[in-house]
Amino acid sequence: MSKKRQKHSDEFKARVALEAIKEVRTLSELSSRFKVHPTVISRWKKTLLQGAPEVFSRGGGGNGRTEEDITAPLYEQIGRLQMEVDWFKKKL
Repeated sequence: MSKKRQKHSDEFKARVALEAIKEVRTLSELSSRFKVHPTVISRWKKTLLQGAPEVFSRGGGGNGRTEEDITAPLYEQIGRLQMEVDWFKKKL
């Protein structure tokens, strides 16, 4: 019988890749510890090392949205709500 393919979370992959980058343990030790094939660990390590510069190039921002992009819809909603309040005050 074939074994069902496992899907690992991104956090798990990052943790294993960081352990591989530290090089405290060999790939075979990490493989037996995390129950993942050594070639998969080395692929995750390579992916992490290639993607690391992007983390710092974003400038510390989360999703790349500017402050104006976030606040503009909120100000629009505040304006609408204030108009509704004024309308209700006139009606009462």
